[in-house]
Amino acid sequence: MINYGRIIAAIAVMAVVTYLTRMLPMVLLKKRITNTYIKSFLYYVPYVVLSTMTFPEALYSTASLISALVGIGTSLFLGWKGFSLLPVAITSVGAVFLCERILVLIL
Repeated sequence: MINYGRIIAAIAVMAVVTYLTRMLPMVLLKKRITNTYIKSFLYYVPYVVLSTMTFPEALYSTASLISALVGIGTSLFLGWKGFSLLPVAITSVGAVFLCERILVLIL
């Protein structure tokens, strides 16, 4: 059963966290940030937060762990090859679908 409340809550938390990490330095600091370490930290924090919140959901969003790993592997490979988001998402969903159909036939 799909838990829509949990999905909406996860999206809301991700939105707030990524917004706060971009907005708070602008509000709290009056001067321009020149430190390269702080600039790179603020640049990568939203990506890290989104990744850490999304990855566990990707593992448990399918009927089996095998199909989830197939989908994650497909998306990582295509992303590494330089494909854009839409082809990666469509191909990963297709890979998960085919994997689950094959697993149903085997089991």
